[in-house]
Amino acid sequence: MSLAPMTTLSALCVRFDTFFVDQFGVLRDDDGAYAGANQALLHLKALGKTVIILSNSGRSGDYNAERFVKLGFDRGGFDRFLTSGDVAHAVLKQELTASPAARRCLTISSGDDRNLAERLGFASVEAAADADIVIISGSEAESISLDAYRDRLLPAACRGVPCVCTNPDRDKLVKGGGTAPGAGAIAALYEELGGSVRWFGKPFPDIYSQALSLVPTSAERIVCIGDSIEHDIAGAAGAGLASCLVRTGILADAVPADLEAVAGLHRAWPDYLMQAFVV
Repeated sequence: MSLAPMTTLSALCVRFDTFFVDQFGVLRDDDGAYAGANQALLHLKALGKTVIILSNSGRSGDYNAERFVKLGFDRGGFDRFLTSGDVAHAVLKQELTASPAARRCLTISSGDDRNLAERLGFASVEAAADADIVIISGSEAESISLDAYRDRLLPAACRGVPCVCTNPDRDKLVKGGGTAPGAGAIAALYEELGGSVRWFGKPFPDIYSQALSLVPTSAERIVCIGDSIEHDIAGAAGAGLASCLVRTGILADAVPADLEAVAGLHRAWPDYLMQAFVV
């Protein structure tokens, strides 16, 4: 199947009323906001569109929204910020309420982020040998090798300690350009070691179910905009929603033949292509 022709944001506005927009690679990267992205969000809101920022981030939507504004985005440019971390918290909190248990948690993240473990009341531990749950929410693979992550996680995987991944992205954008293995790559490594992983975020269904519950729009009037075929486009397809792949972010340098190969691999083809998220 060949890729869809290029379109524009204005053309999408004719067809759709609600926009599920990815964060990293569409609106910003680690170097800051993309040129024109804030204006594009404000344009959608001026037209009366519903805008949900749908992000594979282990942190909460409130945290991300606050950081978003600090990067120069207007708070009036979106209705809600929903993250994979929010979805994981909602699901796990309900399960823990039904079956409470003390948890010692090893968190693999970027920096000192222990957000989900703290929100769930877990005690943090640093050694996999002491953990009875592992949360993988971020990656520092630009400076920590996957072999080092393997060595750290092996004691937990060997004991059958369950793992939760709140950011399925296998690659992440890094400062100055380029990519490094993301949290999803570390979680996949945990599976290779024999551990079990529960995934939250795109392309998995929970995040789309929660996003759909926030909007009154019928499914045929919703479009998902993202830069990853594996996550944004495949996730939209699984949820029965239209999708638009932007040529910024993780696949910015991919030629059409490469995009077709990735789409074929994941059996997920975007309905639309857009050069960038701009008016």
